[in-house]
Amino acid sequence: MLDSVRVYMSDEVRDDVSGEVSPGLSDQYRKASPWPMLVAFGFVISELGVLLGIFPIAVGGLLLFTGTVAGILNESEYVTRAWLSIAAIAVILTILGGLAVGLNIDPGAISVAALLDPTRPFVYRGTSILAAAAVLFALAGTLRVLGHDLP
Repeated sequence: MLDSVRVYMSDEVRDDVSGEVSPGLSDQYRKASPWPMLVAFGFVISELGVLLGIFPIAVGGLLLFTGTVAGILNESEYVTRAWLSIAAIAVILTILGGLAVGLNIDPGAISVAALLDPTRPFVYRGTSILAAAAVLFALAGTLRVLGHDLP
């Protein structure tokens, strides 16, 4: 008799009775997120730019990496305001870039030409990190003032 009752049950009820669950096949389960792939890509690009000393690649990679980290934190609901996580990462980048520049340049020799001189590799790379941090601070401030957040 139990078998005849199971024949008339819908698939959802049958799954509930048997305890089987098919994740990702109904609307109540989350779909796959694109953020992890973009985080990995941003990390690789930023590392290539910083290690090889290519200023635009380093800045762009750090912006991509930071944006995707803020996006994944926001999507997973670890943070409620993405601009705050962007600003926090910008602070970390400011410290790292400041250390790279500060430890490798004479305080009296600081100029735009000295900061962008590719023959001073640590200073040049630190300047690219500081440039990315400056853009991130501007982005975080703009998001804060406008009251927008990442999707």
